[in-house]
Order: sequence, then C-alpha cells, then structure tokens
Amino acid sequence: MKKLYIFLAILVIGGIVWYLFVYPHDYLVTIQAKANAGTINQTIKLWDSTLDSTELSTTDNLQHLSQVLHFNDSTHIYEWDISEVNDSVSKIKIFAKDSSHSLINKIKIPFTETDFEKRTKNTLSDFNEKLHEHLKNIRVKVVGEDTIDATYYAYIAVKTSQFGKAGAMMKNFPLLDPYLVNNGAQLNGKPFIEITQWDLVNDSIEYNFCYPIIKSDSLPKHPELKYGQRTAKKALKAIYNGNYITSDRAWYALLDYAEKNNIAVTGLPVEIFYNNPNMVSDELNWKAEIFMPLKE
Repeated sequence: MKKLYIFLAILVIGGIVWYLFVYPHDYLVTIQAKANAGTINQTIKLWDSTLDSTELSTTDNLQHLSQVLHFNDSTHIYEWDISEVNDSVSKIKIFAKDSSHSLINKIKIPFTETDFEKRTKNTLSDFNEKLHEHLKNIRVKVVGEDTIDATYYAYIAVKTSQFGKAGAMMKNFPLLDPYLVNNGAQLNGKPFIEITQWDLVNDSIEYNFCYPIIKSDSLPKHPELKYGQRTAKKALKAIYNGNYITSDRAWYALLDYAEKNNIAVTGLPVEIFYNNPNMVSDELNWKAEIFMPLKE
C-alpha cells in the first residue's frame, strides 16, 4: 500500500510540474460553428483587422493561425486550431497564454478567475458573436458537378486582396457595362470574374472582371479593356447568397467538397453575379453561382 501511495504522489507531482513548467498554454477556449475551416479562417483574419495592436501569422494550413494581442499591461498569445466535427460543423480551439505572467496564471486559474481569464473570455466572446453574425448573413449550397457555359467577353485584369475583390469590381464596373454599351457593344449575360491566381497564404488574388458580349468586328478599344473567349468546361458548382465581399466562402466549400470526394480541381474559381447590389437591399437575396473548374 505504501508503494501505491508513493506512486500516486509521484504521478501527482509529475502532473503538477508538467502543467506548470511544460504545458505551453494557460487557458483553453472552445467554440463550435456551422462553417468550414476556410470560412472560419477568413473571419478570424477580418476580426483581427478590427483590433488594435495585434499580429497574425498564417500559413497555407487553413486550420491553424497564431495571433499576438498587445494590451496595456500584457501580451497574450492565441494559437487557433480548427478541426472538423462533421460535414457542417467545425470546432475551434483557442489555446491562450500570457507571455509575461504564464506561471502565476497557471497557479491561480484552477482556484479563481484571473484578469487574464476574464480578458480572454471577453475577447473571444466578441469573436464568437462576430462569427455567428456573419454566418447568419450568408448561405452556401454545394450543388455538385455542372458545366460553365462558353461565352465571349470583355474584361479588365485586376490584382487585389480577397476582401478587396468586390470593391475592385465596383471601381472597374463603369468601364464595362456603361462604356461597352455606350460604344456599341451588345451585352450578352451576367457579369462574372475568373480567378487567375490565388495566394492562400497572403489572401491575394488576380482575376479578370468580365462581361459577356456579342462578338463583332467593331468592338470599342480602351487601354485597360481586353477581350477573351471562354470554352465550356466541367466544374463543381455552388450557390452563394450574401454580400459579394464574402462570396469566397463558397470557394472553400468547393475545395472541401473536392477533397472529400477525391475530385481534382484547378483551385481557380469563377463567380457569376446575378444581382446589382444597389438594387437589392437584403443581402441574403444577392445570388452568385460559384464554379470550381475540374482539372483536365
């Protein structure tokens, strides 16, 4: 019996030493959301951009981010890990640490609510509210395999961030619709963009902002305006409803669908827009068809 007590004492002491001096985090917060890793990843980044004195580190792994938050009297480090619970729900674990007061926090947290714990709860509660508010304002439905129709089009080449996509479209729209029509071109469909480069680490994109037109020998000329031909191609399709600023949430849904179903895709989506945001006030009534072309 004495040996058993000694063994248990060693286990307890070893556990305490490991918790105080080896375990790298002070506190864990867990959140669940009906969203994929890409949507959550982008929402974390957008939320971070609204905070003061933060630094966010990312890689091409959408499921992990590192965040440093500077407060008046301390620096907090958050390690974000996103994992899938099922096809529609993800779990977000945030491992938090106070870089200057880690040991004292570990000692106090099991017995009392520390200022670090309160601040962490409040900060991540704010994120959780922003995330679920965002999810209420978008809908993404993956349809499956479909075809992108062939079309001839006028386009403008654009470089921007993912978040800046819609703003760049608004900036360049007058050169497409009004300019083309006023100079004799005949429109032939809904405006769309085709992504030509997508940097998932830096969230930067290059895309062609396009308007389908009837091909003719007397199309207007402009130094920024070009013309192209899209052939029909097989693609995965999703329907997105919501503000076009965040229509990239459907990109991640299509990438997830492709991975789970072992479908090879280009990773360069095409978006077709069905609404003029100035004419439809309810963003959930904005519709876009999102295609992820299959690799040939």
